[in-house]
Amino acid sequence: MTASYGQVNGTHGARRGVGTRVRPPAGHATLELVEQARSCLVDAAEASTANDRFAAAHLAALRAAAAVLAARAQPARRRHGGGSGRRRGHGPRNVWELLPSVAPELTEWAAFFASNAGKRAAAQAGLRGAASTREADDLMREAEAFLGLVCLLLGLPYQEPIDGGAGGLAVPLRPR
Repeated sequence: MTASYGQVNGTHGARRGVGTRVRPPAGHATLELVEQARSCLVDAAEASTANDRFAAAHLAALRAAAAVLAARAQPARRRHGGGSGRRRGHGPRNVWELLPSVAPELTEWAAFFASNAGKRAAAQAGLRGAASTREADDLMREAEAFLGLVCLLLGLPYQEPIDGGAGGLAVPLRPR
């Protein structure tokens, strides 16, 4: 799962000029969610079981996605007539369903992490063998890459977790 620098930077297929960045305002909630995502990656690296590592890595990605929503989502408009503002016939939507509407460039990432939500729930429930060591390690690497991409997208500095972070699995993002 990779994205080019141009796709994230907003210059892919557009005439904004090389290196031009649109930096959305990063509010307190956005910054807090990014920090929580980093903390979850550290927890994943320190986890003693594959289930715990998988669950913490998935939670890191979830927090990173929530940071994008916090930075970009617009408040729902209230309907006339006192409705709740929610569309009829549609229940609550999860982060992975909402993310592509505010960050279309992250659609593949949203689908990837959504496909792993059931496995995360099983891992959190403590089901033996819900996630293998390899699956947990792979998800940790993907979550770390996703967090780096989110930081780049939001115009935030990407910081590798302390001491090489997730087991030394830091994936630096470089322009292509």
